[in-house]
Amino acid sequence: MLEKPTTPPNNHLAMAIISTLLCCQPLGIVSIVYASQVNSKFIAGDYIGAEQASKNAKTWWIVSLAVAAIGYLFIFAIYGIGFFLAFVPDDI
Repeated sequence: MLEKPTTPPNNHLAMAIISTLLCCQPLGIVSIVYASQVNSKFIAGDYIGAEQASKNAKTWWIVSLAVAAIGYLFIFAIYGIGFFLAFVPDDI
């Protein structure tokens, strides 16, 4: 017989909120939804569901962070190219 876990899995709610505020909002909201399910599933006795919700919350805040990082790199690249081209002489 399997033993019941005594503590719920990490819900990753803090990182979900941070990724929503600072990174990609739609993906961060998905992470918040999964993070909010962890404790309620654990209390209801759905330990596997709580673990899966925890993994999903972590996955979505990491995806949100990665999408934001790629977006910021793209924006910095565009501004960098524009800044460089602003100082290139027209006769080249």
